[in-house]
Amino acid sequence: MSGITAAAVNELRQKTGAGMMDCKKALTESGGDLEKAVDFLRKKGLAAAAKKAGRVAAEGQVTALVLEGGKIGVVTELNCETDFVGMGPEFKALVDSVAMQVAAKNPGDVDALLAQPAVAQAGKDVKTVLTEAVAKIGENIQVRRFQRFETTDGLLGSYIHMGGKIGVIVELGSDNAAALAKPEAQQLARDLCLHVAANKPLYLVPSEIPADVIAREREIAKDQARQAGKAEAFLDKIVEGKVAKYGAEVCLMEQGFVKEPDKAVKKLLDEEGKKLGGKLSIKRFARFELGEGIEKKKDDFAAEVAAASGVKA
Repeated sequence: MSGITAAAVNELRQKTGAGMMDCKKALTESGGDLEKAVDFLRKKGLAAAAKKAGRVAAEGQVTALVLEGGKIGVVTELNCETDFVGMGPEFKALVDSVAMQVAAKNPGDVDALLAQPAVAQAGKDVKTVLTEAVAKIGENIQVRRFQRFETTDGLLGSYIHMGGKIGVIVELGSDNAAALAKPEAQQLARDLCLHVAANKPLYLVPSEIPADVIAREREIAKDQARQAGKAEAFLDKIVEGKVAKYGAEVCLMEQGFVKEPDKAVKKLLDEEGKKLGGKLSIKRFARFELGEGIEKKKDDFAAEVAAASGVKA
């Protein structure tokens, strides 16, 4: 790296938007010549990918899969810019390869994932595979998040909704391993995933709800009761009822099962456990919904037309 200054690296980064290490390598390979370094990055597809990296990627796909006989489960979200690309076979193949990478190599986070040698393409790391995909497909592509479950004594189920808009994995547990080996247990795990997809639980049980969330719900419930003209003497009882109702709405075990709304999930587990010959529990779950939390760009077509024609919208 001798002879390559920080100023030169910064200038190349400003010019191409490529990463620092890529810019250092490009300058080294080009003998410090800035224009040759730009060409080097363009040939590698790195400059093009970097320029696209600032564009909002809120479309794409979520996928969920279970491997190793229900012992490893993965849910991932990859984003791109348009639904058209997100539904395409090339992007779908990329999503699947990332999910398999997570399942096989268990990276600690997204940065660790990107640095790993790609399972699907020997001689490349995952970041290079994604960069090449950006250059080929022509859109910003990001690995946003993933969750990986591995169990030795549980059973994992998965479910994908609406062709990749929602992905869920659930771990079902039992005090009897034989119960989880039955096909009915596998179907139950899938049904629970379907429930999570539809009902959006935030927590497993009420005891997992953070204290600050409970405090906020109490305050809201108390204000609502006062505004409704309820007597102060009854406020505490009303608040407790509202908080209990909130727990039933956001906690998986308290929710009404999606296929039998009048039956709580915890009751369903009790009944199914008796049939299968073991006490059943839900150990954990993960639910990803495509683009949740991403601020999508809203195009104002009328304003664009007016701007192009020089007329105020």
